[in-house]
Amino acid sequence: MISWAFIFEAPETDPGTDRLVIERGGVRSIVVAVPEQSAVVQVAVDLVRDGAQFIELCGGFEPVWAGRVVEATGGSVPVGCVGYAGGASIARLAGVFAPEE
Repeated sequence: MISWAFIFEAPETDPGTDRLVIERGGVRSIVVAVPEQSAVVQVAVDLVRDGAQFIELCGGFEPVWAGRVVEATGGSVPVGCVGYAGGASIARLAGVFAPEE
């Protein structure tokens, strides 16, 4: 079975319980929420220990976190970063998280 994980940031989440596992057609997809970006390192290490063969980080993560995940996992699995299509998409994304006035 192929096992992979997608990690995203959402405030006030618990990566131990705020996760979704989908198993279909020989693929296990694990989607995990972390409360802050720094939590991604330990979550990724745990996922790899539990059999994840590659990790993808949501585009909201600062690029430095992908490097820290690679370092923490000893480069044992591929680590990908989802990206947004150009500056306009990033500006719209920032607007989603902007405080309401």
